[in-house]
Amino acid sequence: MLIFGGSLSKVLASRIAKRLNKEASVAEVFRFPDGEKRIRIRENVLDQDCVIVHSTALLPDEAYMEVFIMVDALKRSGAKSVTVAMPYMGYSRQDHVFRDGEDVSLEVMIKLLEATGVDKFIAFDLHSIRIPELFSIPVIHLSALPIFAEKIKKEFKLNEIVLVSPDMGGIRRIKEISEMLGNIPYATIEKNRDLVNGEINDSGLNGDVRGKIAVIVDDMISTGITMVDAAELLVKNGAIKVFAYATHAVFSKGTDELLQKSKIEKVVVSDTIVMPIYFLFPKLEVVSIAEVAAEALKISNF
Repeated sequence: MLIFGGSLSKVLASRIAKRLNKEASVAEVFRFPDGEKRIRIRENVLDQDCVIVHSTALLPDEAYMEVFIMVDALKRSGAKSVTVAMPYMGYSRQDHVFRDGEDVSLEVMIKLLEATGVDKFIAFDLHSIRIPELFSIPVIHLSALPIFAEKIKKEFKLNEIVLVSPDMGGIRRIKEISEMLGNIPYATIEKNRDLVNGEINDSGLNGDVRGKIAVIVDDMISTGITMVDAAELLVKNGAIKVFAYATHAVFSKGTDELLQKSKIEKVVVSDTIVMPIYFLFPKLEVVSIAEVAAEALKISNF
């Protein structure tokens, strides 16, 4: 098995390869003056099972294009199979039509991945549990929740915390991690979001957080507004402290400052997305999904 890291996921690819007692392979990426890329595979991949590790965040369109042409380069070089391990799958929030006349961007990306010849797809904490059903190739859907559950066990007394889903769409996720932690209590926040501008109009809390440490668990943080508003609501309803865990740090400009100034004590994210140094802030902690990804690759029948 050969493991290639895309431009945005080289560090993670190396971490995964190391856990498999391998060195990450390198693809030569040349960028033309107008921004077009050309990829050359210099390593012998004939009859080899190849894995591309590349999250499609920060610059999703460019990242996807790099994946497409890297798959093509590997296939033309005689690779036996190509698996795309996309820890964070860009466009996953656009998985259905919200309003008349809209596209379904995620389905477009899936069609392009399959058209280039991807044999298998791996992702972490997709925005909807139904997304794997949109593929016609095998999908391995992994999660950072077991990593978070172990960390929570080590850092808190379970009888002192309550888990919180920041929206009703995360109920399945919060129930799952609650079971991992011995069915500890959880609460949910119900929010009404404007489909045009994405802004939250109002929120309400279902559950009791009085006198508890509230631990918010979500699949991603983008602007940070959802997390910050949730923390405000939880403190207002009697939570003594608030912590936040999210798999994907899809940070936009200003997210770091917003979270640092919030009532949240600590923000824990995974390394599914490369973290630019300018997004690091004192309250942030990054944990790695490399071990989980490596174990999945070991048993994925290559």
